[in-house]
Amino acid sequence: MHAQIILFDGFDPLDVVAPYEVLTAGGTASGGAVTVELVSAEGPREVVSGTGGPALRATGTLAPDRPGLIVIPGASGRVGDPADAPGDGAGTPGSTGADESIPVLLGRTLNTRLPALLKEAMDHPEVVVAGVCGGSLVLAMAGLLAGRRATTHHMGLDTLDATGVHAVRARVVDDGDLVTGAGVTSGLDLALYLLEREVGPRIAHAVEELFAHERRGTVWRAEGPEPAPF
Repeated sequence: MHAQIILFDGFDPLDVVAPYEVLTAGGTASGGAVTVELVSAEGPREVVSGTGGPALRATGTLAPDRPGLIVIPGASGRVGDPADAPGDGAGTPGSTGADESIPVLLGRTLNTRLPALLKEAMDHPEVVVAGVCGGSLVLAMAGLLAGRRATTHHMGLDTLDATGVHAVRARVVDDGDLVTGAGVTSGLDLALYLLEREVGPRIAHAVEELFAHERRGTVWRAEGPEPAPF
């Protein structure tokens, strides 16, 4: 399984690094069954994270027709309404402001090639798309998740629901070729679940032991009887 982890200006570092480390360790534990790459919609470049955080280098261009996994992170910035942020939110690749809000940073992806590439990926039968935290909001704002089941950071669930998504309050939601995680540290759990689902539970368990981290909660899937109200 080849995993492409997307970088965009203002990304949240932990949303990227947590899945990257888990999936890379899964590749080692499985003898190379998993490979991981950092990519961007624009191709190889230095991509600056949000809130003045570190830059990471995308080594390739997002390939939506490559079978495997595509991971979309959320953004790191000021929590607030887009109307409160300075400027018009248009921006240019490679530049972010430390005082920009998360909604502005996420919304700025709509002015790039990313939405078109993500649509191609979601239409491909051999691609699984995963979102960490605000990554599902990137997909939703691009109009790609209407009618799907997904989760995001608890502060964004209402926004997710308003876009026509069936928002689920769970740490990880499996909707087939769409798997999403909630708050930022859920990137660890999401990646471990994907290792279990796509490579095998023994590999996922070995990585859990290596990282001294156990997944939390039950992965939500639309299976079994619907629970009655409490």
